[in-house]
Amino acid sequence: VEAVHLIADGKAPRIPQPKEGATYEGIQKKENAEISWDQPAAALHNWIRGHDKVPGAWTTINGQVVTFYGSSLLDASVPDGQELTIKGASRPGLVTKNGLVIFGNDGKMVLVRNLQFEDGKMIPASQYFSADETTALELTEEEKRIAEDIR
Repeated sequence: VEAVHLIADGKAPRIPQPKEGATYEGIQKKENAEISWDQPAAALHNWIRGHDKVPGAWTTINGQVVTFYGSSLLDASVPDGQELTIKGASRPGLVTKNGLVIFGNDGKMVLVRNLQFEDGKMIPASQYFSADETTALELTEEEKRIAEDIR
């Protein structure tokens, strides 16, 4: 009640907020979001989820910056998958049908669902090795006629 009366009377003390630490902008920079691999799986998951969507936790794979999105802790046996060497990681990741499995320094796993490349292209992590493949669309004769009619 006393505080309300001081405010109403215009006599409440005013303490200016210090400028240092008054914003979160410093941690929102992309260069501050690189993944440090020497941590347990829970810390890796928290780092990735904490930077999801902006600015995005990233690492280097095959000389290219790749940003990770959509992680979850994986409490199961090690799934089958194709190995993927990740710079700085003590153990290769595994590209599986569900996404990219990465390992903490405690041997536990994190599943990452989406990857974004430097050019802005985002793919499901499960399609990492098929991302560069392109398939030609083959039309049947009837579909070709319909395409001609549309043109």
